[in-house]
Amino acid sequence: MLRRTDLRPRPLPPTAALRALLPRAEVDVEAVVERVRPIVEAVRERGAEAALDYSERFDRVRPAAVRVPPEALTGALATLDPAVRTALETSIERARTVHADQRRTDIVTQVVPGGVVSERFVPVRRVGLYAPGGLAVYPSSVIMNVVPAQQAGVESLVVASPPQAEHGGLPHPTILAAAALLGVEEVWAVGGAQAVALLAYGGTDTDGQELEPVDMVTGPGNAYLTAAKRLLRGLIGIDAEAGPTEIAVLADETADPVHVAADLVSQAEHDPSAASVLVTTSDALADAVDAELERQVAATKHTERIRTALTGPQSGTILVADVAAGLAVVDAYAAEHLEIQTAQAREVALQVRNAGAIFIGPWAPVSLGDYCAGSNHVLPTGGCARHSAGLSVQTFLRGVHLVEYTEDALREVADRVVTLATAEDLPAHGQAVTARFGTT
Repeated sequence: MLRRTDLRPRPLPPTAALRALLPRAEVDVEAVVERVRPIVEAVRERGAEAALDYSERFDRVRPAAVRVPPEALTGALATLDPAVRTALETSIERARTVHADQRRTDIVTQVVPGGVVSERFVPVRRVGLYAPGGLAVYPSSVIMNVVPAQQAGVESLVVASPPQAEHGGLPHPTILAAAALLGVEEVWAVGGAQAVALLAYGGTDTDGQELEPVDMVTGPGNAYLTAAKRLLRGLIGIDAEAGPTEIAVLADETADPVHVAADLVSQAEHDPSAASVLVTTSDALADAVDAELERQVAATKHTERIRTALTGPQSGTILVADVAAGLAVVDAYAAEHLEIQTAQAREVALQVRNAGAIFIGPWAPVSLGDYCAGSNHVLPTGGCARHSAGLSVQTFLRGVHLVEYTEDALREVADRVVTLATAEDLPAHGQAVTARFGTT
């Protein structure tokens, strides 16, 4: 089922050439930017009415208002399946435990006597957190966005999620229940590009309530939502331009093919464009995984979606000479999710440079991280793990420098400031210092 690329007969090529050999989902956000631009402009000009128009067009339902009534949140929580509630509470508790340790303390550095530079970590004031609602419903994404924002000390947050025709124009009840469990009081029934635009520009709801704009938007979505993020970046901060989900598994002959196949299937279940990549030193394991994929895909619920993902150009098996070569391949690939299923898995994992999150050994599948590991599942895709990290408390914090110098401390360095200002032909910079000492 997985097409194979054999990199064993020759030395691995340089990194750039190696990346070109690896399977990768092709997502051309730029191709949809011009289709999204009119949506963004319409929402800028007409606010909530335009967003509701697009909801009617794309989601086949027009909510009575953008903002979800409080009673809908409490009602969704009251009717939530007790087993689902317990699972969500476990996910929330573990996520809070991990993210609480990410909060940074202020740093005070005495540069010289009388000269101090402090760094304060200040949370973004208001954020919009997006929970998708396309092929599946993701209350877990509500948790993964809300928890780090709350732990960062964000003052005001709103969750946006697409309206559902089958639920009277409200977001899915499980989304609402998750928001209620987290203490979120503001939820908007709006999805896609129009959601990002409305979060950025704000407006007035149909009932006269203010829809306050946000300073940052985070959360995954499709290419249209990503294009809106690209268009509005600068007016708002964003976390990343997310693409289809992806998993890479680095495995040797010690790996269990049943586990490996199950994990590849689990990510392919998300979307026909999802990427599942096996990097292995073992022909026997590759053969056994292929056999397992045939069996497991036929037996699972979303067979066609999964088969499309696994047989697409974004998925495949990469055969490598040894684990060291495998490490070079997974670093070049820079997976959103990387599993290490080898002998001495932890030691191997510690050698990885590029991955959104790393899952070590046979008992840490990606789906654990999706829900209840405590880690965050909003992660960089499309190779962006080479330079970007997943969502965390740090996403919502800004480091702000506070500079405090006494007269003596400024006097001591004044001539060097003037020298550098002169070297850059910016004499007024130097004069801003000398003027304090009565000279020009």
